[in-house]
Amino acid sequence: MAARELISNFSMIDVGGKRHTTRRAVAAGTIHLGPNAFVKVRDKTLPKGDCFPMAEIAGVSGAKQCANLLPMCHPLPLDQVLVSFELDHEAQAVRVFCEAAAHAKTGVEMEALAGANAALLCIWDLCKGTDPVLRISDLELLTKTGGKSGVWINPEASIPDWVHERLPTTTPLSERKIAVVVMSDRASEGTYDDESGRYLVDSLTEQGAEVCEYQVIPDEYDLIQKTISEISEKHDPHVILCTGGTGPGPRDVTPLALADHLNPELPGLGEWLRSESSVYTKTAWLSRMGGGLIGRALVITLPGSLQAVKECFGIFIEGLPKAIVMIEKQGRKGRL
Repeated sequence: MAARELISNFSMIDVGGKRHTTRRAVAAGTIHLGPNAFVKVRDKTLPKGDCFPMAEIAGVSGAKQCANLLPMCHPLPLDQVLVSFELDHEAQAVRVFCEAAAHAKTGVEMEALAGANAALLCIWDLCKGTDPVLRISDLELLTKTGGKSGVWINPEASIPDWVHERLPTTTPLSERKIAVVVMSDRASEGTYDDESGRYLVDSLTEQGAEVCEYQVIPDEYDLIQKTISEISEKHDPHVILCTGGTGPGPRDVTPLALADHLNPELPGLGEWLRSESSVYTKTAWLSRMGGGLIGRALVITLPGSLQAVKECFGIFIEGLPKAIVMIEKQGRKGRL
């Protein structure tokens, strides 16, 4: 029997293995009007009425209908769509902005672009009877945030100050001291190079943190206790990130070594990391990652593999700056 040939021209990206994160995007475009149409738009005297309320509704509807218009777009549960306008008196034009937000597995840039485009077309429809010579230009994505790309800013676009002001900082851990400790027999012996710890050091530095200590030590119960205590006393860090020794193996002693020093333990931390990690791996429940407080330092214990560390870092980094602030507000201050 002849084998069947499968033909597929398109492939919708599978986002099933991605986590939901907060996504936001801002798009903009410009419609150029004739002098007569611009005056009527400005003075709200178009025959069909004030164009801005209707264009705002059209923009929101356009963003919501994006997946119906673009076959490869995933339907997203939008949390917010904002449409706004800016009059350019010199160019006799209107610049339209559309901001879309969602807690989703994929970005909302197409929704923002679809919303801006719908608002522009609505203005065209309301102005065409006054002046048919109209032109839409410069439809573009200005910014997007969330996901692996973090904060992205269009380097070639003219971006208003208010858009910049709404962006999260690219260095949220500025002026924060963080230590990184790797528990690994083989890495400490030089059998292989430590990758997970180096990844944390590089990623924290990119986030603006001061990495006050980086050590690679064997999976030894007493040494783990001694190392963490010395780092806490010497540096008084805001956070201590530990990687390795959280599995079910006989040498995975990190949680036990730190148990008596955590005051208090924060069981919700481990529960949260395991729950979110289950998106990536169905054996996340085997990990004993977790943490608590030692002095003012938030101690987070992570698995040892590079991939697991990358996944977990992506989970907690968004909330880490606020967690540090909340710990301080609870009265756990650093040494003066």
